[in-house]
Amino acid sequence: MFCVAPPELETKMNVTKGGLVLFSANSNSSCMELSRKIAERLGVEMGKVQVYQEPNRETRVQIQESVRGKDVFIIQTISKDVNTTIMELLIMVYACKTSCAKSIIGLTHLITMDLHQKEIQGFFNIPVDNLRASPFLLQYIQEEIPDYRNAVIVAKSPASAKRAQSFAERLRLGIAVIHGEAQDAESDLVDGRHSPPMVRSVAAIHPSLEIPRRIAIIVDDIIDDVDSFLAAAETLKERGAYKIFVMATHGLLSSDAPRLIEESAIDEKLQCPKIKTVDISMILSEAIRRIHNGESMSYLFRNIGLDD
Repeated sequence: MFCVAPPELETKMNVTKGGLVLFSANSNSSCMELSRKIAERLGVEMGKVQVYQEPNRETRVQIQESVRGKDVFIIQTISKDVNTTIMELLIMVYACKTSCAKSIIGLTHLITMDLHQKEIQGFFNIPVDNLRASPFLLQYIQEEIPDYRNAVIVAKSPASAKRAQSFAERLRLGIAVIHGEAQDAESDLVDGRHSPPMVRSVAAIHPSLEIPRRIAIIVDDIIDDVDSFLAAAETLKERGAYKIFVMATHGLLSSDAPRLIEESAIDEKLQCPKIKTVDISMILSEAIRRIHNGESMSYLFRNIGLDD
């Protein structure tokens, strides 16, 4: 982000009651592709909407079909321009609300995928279902990484250790945690709202488990600044790992991250030829179907570790 999707999940796909409208919130290629896959699994057409920016960069949304009395589901992926992406989603939600939609996911209910901090759910006054990508990532490891039994799951920092431990336990593999120097702030300002960027030091990092002649799989929830991943990969290579994978749910890959990954010791990253993606449209489609049909969501959290 394992287990292949259960047959009953497959058979329940494409079974939705009427009155469902699915919109893609922006023209980002990854968002459009994900939305199309979800619509195909649900057996519905994509809703007609136009999202664009005026020359002054003001976001405009035009809902081009009736949503009155319908359940509206808006798919939005967060791009590198986070502020614009969020504003775009809020404007679309407002447009659907003023068009008398029965319910709007994002306004009356929220579906997320691997929140960076689970506590974020507590800041909403609406139901939040934080789905996990781990089953799909575990399945990829088992099916696509030859000799994965000879692998070790790696946490690039102690903060990622719980997630790595969860993966290691379900795959029955060993775990290595890379310890580095603490991050130092550029000033004494500690207010979380205004804190400056942190300065990383990776001068002394050491795996807690020797890994000669083994595959190393680094797991995390998000990849934005890749410096720490590249430093971890170099250290693992020096310690004898003969192949290195990085697996994460969200690949923001800011700045020149793709180029740096191509030139690094990392052999493959999921999310350039080294970067691959894992399809999670199945679980999102099933979540939408269950919410629309008024069914329990608990089934989607089976076999999910507490630390995922």
